Amino acid sequence: MALHGKTALVTGSTSGIGLGIASVLAARGANVVLNGFGDPTAALAEVRRHGTQVAHHGADVSDPAQLAELFEYVRTSLGGVDILVNNAGIQHVEAVEAFPVERWDAIIAINLSSVFHGIRLALPGMREKGWGRIVNIASVHGQVGSVGKSAYVAAKHGVIGLTKVVGLETATTQITCNAICPGFVLTPLVQKQIDDRAAKGGDPAAAQRELLAEKQPSLEFVTPEHLGELVLFLCSEAGSQVRGAAWNIDGGWLAQ
Repeated sequence: MALHGKTALVTGSTSGIGLGIASVLAARGANVVLNGFGDPTAALAEVRRHGTQVAHHGADVSDPAQLAELFEYVRTSLGGVDILVNNAGIQHVEAVEAFPVERWDAIIAINLSSVFHGIRLALPGMREKGWGRIVNIASVHGQVGSVGKSAYVAAKHGVIGLTKVVGLETATTQITCNAICPGFVLTPLVQKQIDDRAAKGGDPAAAQRELLAEKQPSLEFVTPEHLGELVLFLCSEAGSQVRGAAWNIDGGWLAQ
């Protein structure tokens, strides 16, 4: 799958899953706009090694006005968004009755509302071009629950519902909208869970196996590269009739 001449915007892409996806897309020829907080120097260097145009914009995706500025930046600098990967997300774990209201609001804003606003801003340009790909990074928690993750689970369920609606609304066009539902990916958040377990007396390897064994039958992590390759497939002609889907990539988590 060659993506020469296409521009991909990947939110939350200065590290982790988003950076992995951005790198895979650039390796296949896409120009890429990274988005996220912090110093983007290392992320830019990682993606630029593939030889395509790469830029960064630090918009806070929880703010619709900043998202609009991000899309205008992509339009004026790289001709607009052909591939939108809504990846930005945050997490907080706490029981419902103790869940801080401000954390609920922040998670819904970043994990769900930003997906809506990104799609809303991307679709006019995609319709004008007659082609587009929207990929929403949801989660297995878009289909099942876990204790303590009320806001995250609610947001990810919402992302899958929104994906279905946009898939239907674009069904007669060359624009597709799909969601990817990863299981455990070895992100800093997951690594912290492993470290916390190991600190209670186990070795890190055993702690990792125990964590995976609770949910992920393969006992292996999904990698950002796995997710990037799946995004690439959804951008291809072979993926053109995958519409409104929630695609599990979870080591068997949801097969149980």
